[in-house]
Amino acid sequence: MRVNGTLINYYFHCKRQCYLHGNRLNLEDNSEIVQIGKAIHEERLQSSNSEIAIENIKLDKLTKEYLTEVKKSDADVEAAKWQLLYYLSVLKNKGIYRKGKLEFVEKNKSNKKVVILELTEKRENELKKIIESIEKLLNCQDIPERLNKSGCKKCAYYEYCYI
Repeated sequence: MRVNGTLINYYFHCKRQCYLHGNRLNLEDNSEIVQIGKAIHEERLQSSNSEIAIENIKLDKLTKEYLTEVKKSDADVEAAKWQLLYYLSVLKNKGIYRKGKLEFVEKNKSNKKVVILELTEKRENELKKIIESIEKLLNCQDIPERLNKSGCKKCAYYEYCYI
């Protein structure tokens, strides 16, 4: 599987989840939390520009200034930031330069509901290393260990990991 935004997000969230999804074990369709996130996502998209598909990514909203990524919550801002930076990189490779904007529908931890990002040379170099790490992870023979964190109970892969 080619690296995409979902794998970037999962890599920061949980290496095991990234590995399983990247090796085509998709359990999201059975997750109520994932379905709620998709419903919120679709509702937001209906009131704005529709989703745009480029290569192996889907962009939520593209304007003259921003590429906007809509997230259900701010529970894992770092993962969402790198996913958005990956999208900005794909656009840049096509000659399209934008700033990134993360919008959180349900904010839990941060005071800001919107985060603005730019794809700098430093971030681009870090992103290349992250992509290489994900590719290496996906080709491993061994499945990464479980995280055993409280957030695991909400994960679509919970039953796989614990039952």
